[in-house]
Amino acid sequence: MISGSTTRRARRGMLREWRLHALSVFSLAVAFVCLGSALLVVTNLRAVQDRWGHTGRASVYLKDGATQEEVDALRAALARVPGVTGVRYVTAGEARAEFGQVQASSGPALAGLPAEAFPASIELDVGPSLPDAELADMVAKMRQLPSVDDVETYQAWTERLGRLVRGGVAASGLLALVVFAAVLAVVGSTMRMALQRRRIEVEVLKLVGATDGFVRKPFVVEGSVQGALGALGAVVLLGVLFLVVRGRMDGELASLVGVEPTFLSWPIVVALVALGGLLGAVAALASLRRLVAV
Repeated sequence: MISGSTTRRARRGMLREWRLHALSVFSLAVAFVCLGSALLVVTNLRAVQDRWGHTGRASVYLKDGATQEEVDALRAALARVPGVTGVRYVTAGEARAEFGQVQASSGPALAGLPAEAFPASIELDVGPSLPDAELADMVAKMRQLPSVDDVETYQAWTERLGRLVRGGVAASGLLALVVFAAVLAVVGSTMRMALQRRRIEVEVLKLVGATDGFVRKPFVVEGSVQGALGALGAVVLLGVLFLVVRGRMDGELASLVGVEPTFLSWPIVVALVALGGLLGAVAALASLRRLVAV
């Protein structure tokens, strides 16, 4: 338990050595910015992965020789599949027109492509109730039909995003180890320097019978406050940078990926600050483990 006396002694010590503590907090903030940035990137990549994990769409490309009867039969069969919420037939001409609207500024080379260059397709709207395994089984069966040329479910992009997210998580874990080492080193060095500057005060306390725990407690509180302030400063700095970057980001990019960039959630922010405080306390306690020799 932290008593009022311990808190007052810790506050007095931090005010007395405010330059030393401010430098320590700044160093810790720099370290936590690196970890927070990695977490921010992973958070947004995971949001994109969740968005595209179930794209809600599939394209069934038809062969040139597919008859209208085959197309109608396939559309009717797909409409009866549980989980398929919409079936739309797109002719080659309609596909050419849609492509022309998207690529209006691409130049005459693409604008002059004939309608025959674009395959007819059946666009499916797939609801979230359709499991990925059943969707994959349905795709495999459709690819065997004589009128179907290919089926695109866009799962390849999801798998690439998944690998990217896993790499980001691994990088975040490595950065976390580096940050832990930095916090232990910075707070430990700061506490040892503060202890040396208060050597006379500590010696007087021990002469009048103060226990090692009584002497250590203010330093542990100071280390915890340093770690928490360093993490909080990193979060504030990341928040400002995030707002600046998001304000300059082209809205078309968010529309393309289907996800608006988001900041770290409150649980992650609280956990980051708590982690900083815990590491600071542990570093201070470890640096003063040989206090008896002071």
